[in-house]
Amino acid sequence: MADNRFSRRYFFCGAMLAGAAPRGGFGSVPSLKALGYKSPNEKLNLAAIGAGGQPAADLRQAHAGVENVVALADVDWARGGESFERFPKAARYKDFRQMLDKQGKEIDAVVIGTPDHTHTYCAVVCMQLGKHVYVEKPLTRIAGEARILTRAAEKYKVATQMGNQGYSHDATRVACEIFWSGEIGEVTEVHAWTGRPSWPQGMTTVPAPTPVPETLDWDLWLGGAAWRPFTAGDDAYKEFVAARRSRGRPPGAPAGVGGGYPGQERFGFYLPFNWRGFYDFGSSLIGDWGIHILGPANWALQLDPHYLLSVECIKKDSLPPFTFPDELAIKYEFAARPGMPPVTVYWYHHAGGDAYTPPGMTTEEARKIPGKGPQVGPAPGQRGFVPGSGGGTQPAGRAPGGPGAPGGQPGAGAAGPPGGFRGPQGSGYNCIFAGSKGCLGTSGRGEGVGLLPGSRWAEYKLPDAYLQRSPGASSGSNHAAHARDWVRACKGGAPACSHFGIAGPFTEWLVLGAAAVHYEGKLLWNHARGEFTNNKDATRWIKPAYRKGWEVKL
Repeated sequence: MADNRFSRRYFFCGAMLAGAAPRGGFGSVPSLKALGYKSPNEKLNLAAIGAGGQPAADLRQAHAGVENVVALADVDWARGGESFERFPKAARYKDFRQMLDKQGKEIDAVVIGTPDHTHTYCAVVCMQLGKHVYVEKPLTRIAGEARILTRAAEKYKVATQMGNQGYSHDATRVACEIFWSGEIGEVTEVHAWTGRPSWPQGMTTVPAPTPVPETLDWDLWLGGAAWRPFTAGDDAYKEFVAARRSRGRPPGAPAGVGGGYPGQERFGFYLPFNWRGFYDFGSSLIGDWGIHILGPANWALQLDPHYLLSVECIKKDSLPPFTFPDELAIKYEFAARPGMPPVTVYWYHHAGGDAYTPPGMTTEEARKIPGKGPQVGPAPGQRGFVPGSGGGTQPAGRAPGGPGAPGGQPGAGAAGPPGGFRGPQGSGYNCIFAGSKGCLGTSGRGEGVGLLPGSRWAEYKLPDAYLQRSPGASSGSNHAAHARDWVRACKGGAPACSHFGIAGPFTEWLVLGAAAVHYEGKLLWNHARGEFTNNKDATRWIKPAYRKGWEVKL
């Protein structure tokens, strides 16, 4: 076995390669005012593409009562009302291109929270105009678009950030430090999982067209996707949704609890959230929560599509015609990276409990011992703590088990009564690094880091911290810290912790799993060519094709 005792210098340099620090060290980035960067004392003029739901939260956190919000664009003004009310002085648009035409000179930075299939087009247009961009996760729907945004960030030299807030959490960085210390030895397998999607998937027919709501511009919402009529659904669809919710309800729970996102019965066929499950618009839970749950593994293990050998869908319960399956498992094989052996990463949907427990260990033994061991992040009773999440956090003001949240699977605290979690029904983790000397687990966005079994964590002392901490993250406000990390970069500070040089390659290899769902057998990856060498048909799920007028050009 290779010597696992690498120097701290080696691992800090590895962290730099993962984007934990700029090349010259923290604080080394020179003033870039000539490229549109501002002094830290100046206010940014912010705009948003997408003004309701998650983009509204991102905008609020980036704004933090300090910056200026000057313009808002949303294709559905009913959905955008949340930010319209909060920022009444901001100009309102349906088409973000009109916003940039009219106010581009006064806009410094743009928060982009549109559906995944329009991320790339929106971001490239903004970046070409010299606007800094914060793009919600996953960065893109398909791998080819992730590569486009990686190159765009290099070309246009603006500040970028993907909204995977776990990268700003102390626990993610602690997980890296524990692994890099050699505590669990060489890692050759990673197992990560989440519950079934909270939105409907598996439909086999498209309901008849229905009138487009007056507040919605359906053509703009489709963007570069192929045209199709709008539909809000029909009675058969509503029955499908109701049956789905009933199947997912925890035993003994009242109607409306569990089985999906609260209020889901009011959702239309595509909007406002169900689009994540459609092949043409999202990447299901692979992108929605995989980008969070596998964040610590991507950082610690230096995963990159350059080292990816193959991707394979090793399990699926069905192959619906236009949505992802509910149950699936994806296997990624990576070659050796500097100082680390080859590693296989497994991603599971709807495991029905913990998808993986270390051999010879029960789930009870795997759990942390309450009140013992290092406390990373907020402790019970502190703001941001979520019971049953292994010590993790939940964004303030958002109930556990929200859209796509991992709370639906027992391994990380299954969804229970509104406003709380049932206790952990499994190990308390939903990502486990299997090492030659032991196991490391994380939960949610990387929170809840710990060693398995729980008795080992109870006696463990954390290694010295040497990764830069994100200000405010340890208090449970890592969502706000993540947005403000980007704001600092917009003003000439160090690159944000999940800038596109990091987020692009991460998204690229991860969403290749969404391509693999369509095929049987192992798909062999050629990074230089950006394609699978043994399946030419798979190219259509990797490289973008756009509707006329929505082409993306660098």
